[in-house]
Amino acid sequence: MRPFFHCEGINDSKLLTAEERDHYYECILDGAEAWGVGIVEVDEIDRVGVGRAARWAMGIALHQLRRRIDYLLVDGFLLPEALVPQLPIVKGDSRSISIMSGGILAKVTRDRLMARFAGQFPGYGFETHKGYPTPEHLHAMDRHGLSPLHRRSFISIRDRAALEAAAYAGATNGPEPRD
Repeated sequence: MRPFFHCEGINDSKLLTAEERDHYYECILDGAEAWGVGIVEVDEIDRVGVGRAARWAMGIALHQLRRRIDYLLVDGFLLPEALVPQLPIVKGDSRSISIMSGGILAKVTRDRLMARFAGQFPGYGFETHKGYPTPEHLHAMDRHGLSPLHRRSFISIRDRAALEAAAYAGATNGPEPRD
């Protein structure tokens, strides 16, 4: 962020409305010297786990800055892959304007991607729930099954994936034997 960056009312992305996040997104882009957002595909998240995928996404975002980083503030943990001095800040998304800004950029980017995916995967409601496990989203998965965007490692998704696999196996192999 540029020195003395200020954007009145900026906060943790989880405490802001979608409209407020959109407003701050533009404010952040105007006030940033450089910015980046890392995106990791669903199959990679399932393969390596959410924590490692999040660190990988942060590394991608840092690489997109295309400039030397003097110091890194991270929300709650160290990022050992980044070989720069850093400070993990517990609850950093509510205590550091830099971390708040990163969270807003990430959340708005994700929400916009999900709105685009809604056109590719109609019927799931991605444009409204943005992929979060709301009752409407869970009902859509019951109606339509899993899309390629659904993480198979997520527990409620994993249960549905197992049921779908069992149903598919039953359909291709005939009925299951009874005891």
